[in-house]
Formats: sequence, structure tokens, C-alpha cells
Amino acid sequence: MAEKKAGTKPRAASEGGSTPPERAGGLGGARAQAAGTALQHPTEERKRQSPKVAVVNAANETIREIQLSPDVFAAKANAHLVYEAVKQHRAGARRGTHMTKNRALVSGTGKKPFRQKGTGRARAGETRSPLWRHGGTVFGPRPRDYSYAMPKKARAAALRAALTQRLTEGAVTVVEAFAVEAPKTKVLKGLLAKLGIAGRAVVVDHQPADALVLSGRNLPGVKVVADSHLTAYDVLDCKHLVVTQEAIDKLEERLTPPGRE
Repeated sequence: MAEKKAGTKPRAASEGGSTPPERAGGLGGARAQAAGTALQHPTEERKRQSPKVAVVNAANETIREIQLSPDVFAAKANAHLVYEAVKQHRAGARRGTHMTKNRALVSGTGKKPFRQKGTGRARAGETRSPLWRHGGTVFGPRPRDYSYAMPKKARAAALRAALTQRLTEGAVTVVEAFAVEAPKTKVLKGLLAKLGIAGRAVVVDHQPADALVLSGRNLPGVKVVADSHLTAYDVLDCKHLVVTQEAIDKLEERLTPPGRE
């Protein structure tokens, strides 16, 4: 029987019989343990990241503070998705009425201008050829529809990213309600002036009244839109975003991802 080497110590079974946790999973085990510790209270983590915003009245006086949903107003930034949403909106707004005349539409006769042979010139069948002056255009633009569909979830994610960006920039103002009872442009203009809104602005309300829509129609740079029709393009194409508290609640209800309520 071969003798055991000096200095070697047999592995004792009485030392617990199990591998230490730092050796069981290596770095992966440590990461899993840390991840489990961090994800113990996801609700508390979301509450800690929830942004707060002040609600003001028509006189620009703070009434209360509300806590916004982190799933809507603290969403993950996705610049490419916002770009796709803006491009889709602009494509749908194109008229697509551009058109050129081909050789069948330009004015001119179909008569052969000269005989086929004997003139020394290149053969020609008609003067409306694209090779001739005042001839038709080859493969020119034709009337078409540029609009295309975008997935509903992608549009919602782009709107969440846009709202998060504008809230971070301090461009979102939450008002209790718009006190516009008659279609008076002067009333809405004075209300926006009290709120410190100057320049391009988008006014968002839940089912805006006709008086509010008519009052903002003559204000240059001001657009009144319902919360159900708000797009990422509208959010980004303004200097100020004025939203009622009711519209905030409806936006959070509509844009919260499934399983996050």
C-alpha cells in the first residue's frame, strides 16, 4: 500500500458536510443573494421612486401635492421608440398629393415627328418621350398614403417615455380644472398667463368641453387635446404641458402596463 504524502490532510466529513455558500455558487451565488435582498420589497422601491407634483388652481396657488405613478411618469427612457412614434405621427400627417405627369399625361401629339431612317437623327416615335424637352417624367412620385400602423403597446411605451422626459425637464403643470365656462379666448389666455405659460403649450383635459376647445382654437401655439388622444408627438412638440388632475388619473389608468396595477 502506498504511503500517504506528508503534509496532506484528509477532508473531514465532520466539518458540516456542505460546501460554503461563497463557494457554492461563486460570484453567481453572491449576485443571486444580493438580487434577492434588493427585490424583497418591490412595492416600497416603487413608492420611493414615485415622483411628486403640485396641483395648482386657476390663480396658480398650490392646493396639494399628488404622487404620480412611477410606471407612467418614471418610465425607462427609450429614445428610439420615441423616434418611431414621432415618425409615425408625422407620416400620418402627410397629404401625399404629389404627382408628376408621365408620357401618357403630358400634352403633345402621338404622331411620329420624322421618318425612321435617312435623317441622320436618332429614331423617335413621339415628342412626349422622356428624352425630349416637355416630355413625360419616368418613375415620378405618385399620390400615396404614407400612414402606417404602430403596435398599441409600443405607442403606449413611447408616450410613457415622453411624459417622463417632460416631467424631468419641469415642463408639466398640473391644474385642478380649467374654469372656462364660455368660449372666450381672452379667458383662456388670462388663465395661461397666471400659470406662467408662454409659448407653445398643449392643454390636456379629460373630455374637454366645447368652450375650452373653442377658446384655445384662436390662440397661436396652443393646442387643446383630450387625454385619450394625447400622443408622444404632442408631448414633445410643446414648451409647456398643462394637464388637469382628472386627465392625469385617466392617463395613469390607460398607460399602466398590465400586471402593474
